[in-house]
Amino acid sequence: MKKKKNGMAYAYLAPALISILLVTCLPIIYTVILSFTNYNMYHLNDYSFVGLVNYLTVFSGSIKNVFFPVLGWTICFAVFSTAGSYTMGLILAILLNNPHMKESKIYRAILIVPWALPSTIAILAWQGLLNEQYGGINNLLHAIGIAWNIPWLTNALWARVGLIIVNVWLGFPYMMNVCLGGLQAIGAEYYEAAKMDGASKFQCFKSITLPMVTKLSIPLVISSFAANFNNFGNIYMITQGGPARVDNQFAGYTDILASTTYKMTTWSNRYELSATFSVLIFIIVGTFTLINMHLSGAFKEVD
Repeated sequence: MKKKKNGMAYAYLAPALISILLVTCLPIIYTVILSFTNYNMYHLNDYSFVGLVNYLTVFSGSIKNVFFPVLGWTICFAVFSTAGSYTMGLILAILLNNPHMKESKIYRAILIVPWALPSTIAILAWQGLLNEQYGGINNLLHAIGIAWNIPWLTNALWARVGLIIVNVWLGFPYMMNVCLGGLQAIGAEYYEAAKMDGASKFQCFKSITLPMVTKLSIPLVISSFAANFNNFGNIYMITQGGPARVDNQFAGYTDILASTTYKMTTWSNRYELSATFSVLIFIIVGTFTLINMHLSGAFKEVD
């Protein structure tokens, strides 16, 4: 009877397991295998196993001038986007959590608009706003007396700043909701005890609000960092990785590792290098996530 029940259980699970194998596991295995071959536009039919040659090329060969600058910008982009979204979301959550603010529900509905909008439409709208000649941001600056046209899409520094601003704008509503949930989970007795001990509002925030909200939200912040690390859509739809680098055919100044991998695959047909980049991205994000999960205590069992 027990074997029959086990057989029925496996039968019910089979469609999901087969789907996971075909859609997730096999592409990962195929990508890892490609990273150890010379499969590219020059060896489509006669590719062979080359071992660690591709990885050595990335770390110490001709591609190191592509990998390390792009890796540095990718980390900066993910860190500033996540930190900016979380900081802005936390500040707004604290303001909206004020019980004396009667219009808080209206403000929440307005502030959640960036999250509610389809991301593609929002990103394309930002592409128009950042245009140097007729964009809304530069027109607004002109209206308040600043005659300088900020080169949002043609200057490397300003293009990077613009992308971070867009990513923070798109990400803060999610963080705001996360922080609101954390704030509402904090018992009022903590603040009452702190006030009885003579603690100021800043001391309450520093010793009660911030630690407890951070502890509750850190797993979601880590997942947000991983998403920003691979945020291909925002980069590609606004700048397509530009402005271009004179000394680099694979990546522009705003390309992150994900968009560089895409260009290597579709523009240059360097499948072996793109597979190598994909494996390295997986290792970097996975390692960082595991370290942060352990440091934050997310894996600890709660009694």
